[in-house]
Amino acid sequence: MAAGYAELLEATIQHLEELKGRGVRFVLVSPEILSGLANANARKPGFAGPKPEGGKLAPKSAPPTRTGARPPSFELPVEKIATFAAPAFSPEAKAAAFADLRQRAMACVKCSHLASSRKNVVFGVGDINAQLMFVGEAPGADEDIQGEPFVGKAGQLLTKIIETMGLRRESVYIANILKCRPDTPGQASGNRKPTPAEMQTCIPFLHEQIDLIQPKVLVALGGTAVEGLLGKTVGIMKLRGNWQTYRGIPLMPTYHPAYVLRNQALSEKRRVWEDMLMVMEELGMPISDKQRKYFTKP
Repeated sequence: MAAGYAELLEATIQHLEELKGRGVRFVLVSPEILSGLANANARKPGFAGPKPEGGKLAPKSAPPTRTGARPPSFELPVEKIATFAAPAFSPEAKAAAFADLRQRAMACVKCSHLASSRKNVVFGVGDINAQLMFVGEAPGADEDIQGEPFVGKAGQLLTKIIETMGLRRESVYIANILKCRPDTPGQASGNRKPTPAEMQTCIPFLHEQIDLIQPKVLVALGGTAVEGLLGKTVGIMKLRGNWQTYRGIPLMPTYHPAYVLRNQALSEKRRVWEDMLMVMEELGMPISDKQRKYFTKP
């Protein structure tokens, strides 16, 4: 077995074992990756194919790709496996995988302090085939009570933004970095930012949600959402309005609706709306003249 193949195989097995340890039961793999694995497998000892010459694989003709370019002998970086692009699930299998994921999230007690203080696990809500997905920070008190993300005042504003875009709340998907409300010992009200450890423990659920939904565009609501998805702590003031990428998916960082509620300046509302206009353009949605002029002075 070639050293490169052996290293890749070992890294892949290790990665899958880590996912299994987190409770992941479904892994989406694209047809291209499966083809790459098959091609690599065919080059292992015991399979028909080119024989080693001086410790190297002999050249072998290969069918052209769709672009007409000849593919490399074998090129399957671990990063490609980790992206789980192009789901191969049928609608029924996708629904079953999503139901299984929800069941695991609802029963999770990995963060014992959060599990003991929560009223409900806030898994997510919306269309599992949505083209647009919003990701927030963590549930607040209202979300903890109702078991649904973004139902408080910030959620009501998010719903208005979605409707102003010409969409319905039910047609997008909404989730958070954390599925449980961060506990606030000694506080009767208020929220706190999730800790890095809490985010690291909980975010595999969100990763699976995104991998299953495969939205065309992601919107990260606030700095914590950006930090959880991309690991960036640059600050939402600098990142908002600038396209990022999450596993090949365009990601738009913008202000959290709670920030807009605290800061009622027309300029801040306009900035969020400009971000949504870019999201609409990325999705190929029609934009009316009225929509383009929202929050601008007459």
